[in-house]
Amino acid sequence: MSGTVVNNTLRDSGGIALSAAGLNWVSTVVTGSTVTVESGNGYWINTTSNTCTITLPSSAEKGDQIVFVDYARTWGTNKIIIDSNGLKYQGQLDVFTVEYNINGQSLNIVYSDATKGWIPLDDDATALEPSPPPTQRAIFAYGDTGPAVSMSNLVNSSGVVGNDVTGVGTARYYAACANYGTDKAIIGYGNSGSGDVSLSNLISSSGVVATDTSGVGTARDSLAATGFGVGLAIFGYGNAGSVSSLTNKVSTSGVVASDTTGVGTARQFPAAARYGTDKAIFAFGSTNKANLVSNTGVVSADVDGVGSSKEYLAGAGYGGDKAIMGYGVTSGLTNVTNLINNLGVVGADVSGVGTARNILAAASYGGDKAIFGYGAAGGKVSLTNLVNNLGVVASDVTGVGTARSGLVAGEYSTSA
Repeated sequence: MSGTVVNNTLRDSGGIALSAAGLNWVSTVVTGSTVTVESGNGYWINTTSNTCTITLPSSAEKGDQIVFVDYARTWGTNKIIIDSNGLKYQGQLDVFTVEYNINGQSLNIVYSDATKGWIPLDDDATALEPSPPPTQRAIFAYGDTGPAVSMSNLVNSSGVVGNDVTGVGTARYYAACANYGTDKAIIGYGNSGSGDVSLSNLISSSGVVATDTSGVGTARDSLAATGFGVGLAIFGYGNAGSVSSLTNKVSTSGVVASDTTGVGTARQFPAAARYGTDKAIFAFGSTNKANLVSNTGVVSADVDGVGSSKEYLAGAGYGGDKAIMGYGVTSGLTNVTNLINNLGVVGADVSGVGTARNILAAASYGGDKAIFGYGAAGGKVSLTNLVNNLGVVASDVTGVGTARSGLVAGEYSTSA
């Protein structure tokens, strides 16, 4: 038997049993739906794609030990099931169901005797995984100046908007944009002026917009997008001839998944933003509802809205773990905002600052701040409003770049 022997304990046979520190750790990560294990080993169990049933040895001696670790922190989504293979588990017969379903959990079991069988020494969940560094820069892109355009404007870590950059890819408006891969962004869907499209454009960590990628999923416009989890993103809702509640997830490498049948009330022109560091929210739009998104991308059922019903608004994260949504249309143009706390609870209306307008965009910048920009206020405008890390909106800043509406905004780059 290989491995370091630590805190030796004697088995019934007189042999030496290894403590958890001296286990033989199996090098292959378990990803299947079933696995049969052996005493004296530690196993990494990855349930990203499926539940895993773990079959313990059919015979065991006092002091035999096995450890299991949640490799990808996904046991809360896809649990592990322990099959004690004819032996008892915590004194219960093998017919009892034994499951573990907490993200980040590890399970350290030792065999006692025929009376109690396998007994957990511990089944604790470790602290949350380290959070990626916050994004520092933002981009405004595409939009409507009369015709659809594909230009962009970069925003530095101080909230200063740069000059127009000649666009790449199909010009369009009413698309959506979100951060993915922790330091990049993706623009997807929208209307080219000739109809809805489902293509996407990736934005590098240096703010360079790539050429079109053929889209996946239903072509639509008037949707929203946001990051969630670690490096993941999601597009949701919109209009595909009629309003929809479809969603499309985006992987950490920027690959857009096929349609997921939506949850919640179909609507168009909502806003979306990240909150609580790894979760997200879609809110408002053509119906005053909110839908929370878990850190695995599961969209919740409707939550009744708070504050004035509005659409054509924008949203962004601020303060590291909170979000703000604002502007848009109620019975007319508005500059009212609503703060969203780190639990995803939407706050009451906050009296607006700056020019009331709609069809604008917003993004986070500088690690913990946000910016609203552009839009339509009778005519198209290029002004911006900065949001500090307490969620306070500043007065208008005369814009840089071409005035336009129906554009998108997103975060990129973890370097200031």
